[in-house]
Amino acid sequence: MHPAFSVIFLTTLIGAGQGLLLALVTGQWYFVIGATPDQESGAFYAGGAAIAELLLVLGLVASFFHLANPQRAWRTATRWRTSWLSREVIVLPAVMGATFLYGVVHWFGWTPVLWTFGNQKSLDLSMAVGFAAAGAALALFLCTAMIYASVKFIREWASSWTVVNYTLMGLASGFTIAAAYASLAGSSLTEFFAGDALALTLAAMAARIFQLWRNTRLKCRSSMKTAIGVHHGQIRQISQGFLGGSYNTTEYRHGIGSEVVRGLVVLFLFLAFALPAALVAAGWATGEHPMLLLAALVQYVGLMVERWVFFAQGNHVQNMYYQRMA
Repeated sequence: MHPAFSVIFLTTLIGAGQGLLLALVTGQWYFVIGATPDQESGAFYAGGAAIAELLLVLGLVASFFHLANPQRAWRTATRWRTSWLSREVIVLPAVMGATFLYGVVHWFGWTPVLWTFGNQKSLDLSMAVGFAAAGAALALFLCTAMIYASVKFIREWASSWTVVNYTLMGLASGFTIAAAYASLAGSSLTEFFAGDALALTLAAMAARIFQLWRNTRLKCRSSMKTAIGVHHGQIRQISQGFLGGSYNTTEYRHGIGSEVVRGLVVLFLFLAFALPAALVAAGWATGEHPMLLLAALVQYVGLMVERWVFFAQGNHVQNMYYQRMA
């Protein structure tokens, strides 16, 4: 498939925003259960929520460049019963609204206790809003990934591993950003976020490598016979099917050599996973702010390369017919 940079920015930006939101909620819950006696200020969570909201807004803006008629964007939400794209369009604003509310509640210190449990732990308004926002963020991961995992005829995408990888990579980038943010803010959550970021980055790397290996073992179920509906014993294609380029030949093929794609696979494995993991580990051990900040920046660049490769490796079955120029 031909990778669209608007979709690359959309998926990587909102993934990082969702991951950062989940990191903040997890960090607050870490204090609530009494894992540490210290509690962060409302301003810390509000600032983190503002960064997450910015990432989500930037992702939403990027998505409009993928629409042929942006003024009709609202119509994408009308097929929510059957379309994962429609569900994403509905859930994304919900996540943005919940993230904004989470930040506002913390900024103004609106933390009345809603429920006290038998172990004397309590659930306040900010934590309740955080749990709701986290649930919406997880639902958004599912909706975004299923847009591609539900496309059965692109077998590189049609797998539960697409959902796993979208979620793990979004969480990894979000927790890495959270570690950098906490470090710059002098938060005691820095080590907690850094440890989780390292674990999630390594888990995302393992899952993505497995998906790459899985894709190399896929065997095409179609042939030139099924592509054109002719069951002759020997079929040799000598033309593209069209005299010139068309939508079919530009949107369903990336036009980049297989050697370049293989090189980009190595590049994103290094930039998105290996190098950020090393930088997070170094920043975690030494407490150096630049290490964690650099890890977040490098990882985002690597994830953009990864997402390009993800789309480029999606092989549409129609390419069997439109495979070469005359």
